Amino acid sequence: MAKLIHPATLRYADTHEWVRVEGDEAVIGISDYAQDSLGDVVYLDLQSKVGQQVKQSGHFGDIESVKATSELFAPVGGEVVRVNDKLSEQSELVNTDPYGDGWMLVIKMSDPAEVDRLMTAEQYEEFLKSGH
Repeated sequence: MAKLIHPATLRYADTHEWVRVEGDEAVIGISDYAQDSLGDVVYLDLQSKVGQQVKQSGHFGDIESVKATSELFAPVGGEVVRVNDKLSEQSELVNTDPYGDGWMLVIKMSDPAEVDRLMTAEQYEEFLKSGH
C-alpha cells in the first residue's frame, strides 16, 4: 500500500473531510485516508447547491464506492459558492487527486474560527493511528 498523504497546509475533520482556506473561502474534499478506505469511488451525490447555506458538520452529500456508501459532512459552515460539477462524470478524481481536481465544494465561511477547531495534519495522523 502506498503511503497516504495528508498535506500540512490543510485542516481535517474527524469525519475525514479536509479544508483548504483561501481567504474567506474553504475548499473541501475528502482525505487520502478516506478515499483509500473507500476504494474506487463510483458515484457522488453532492446535494448542496450554489447559494445554499450549510452548517458545520451538516450533511452535504453522499459518496458511493465499490465498498460502501458514506455521508459527507461540511467541516465548516457558510454559503456554498462552488460545486465541483466535474465529479458527476469523473468521480474517480476523488481517488486519483483527492487534494486537487477531486475537491467537492467551496464554502464562503460564516465563521472562519471553525477552522481552528479542525485537526492539523499531525493531529489527524495521530487520530488515524488511534484507530478511527
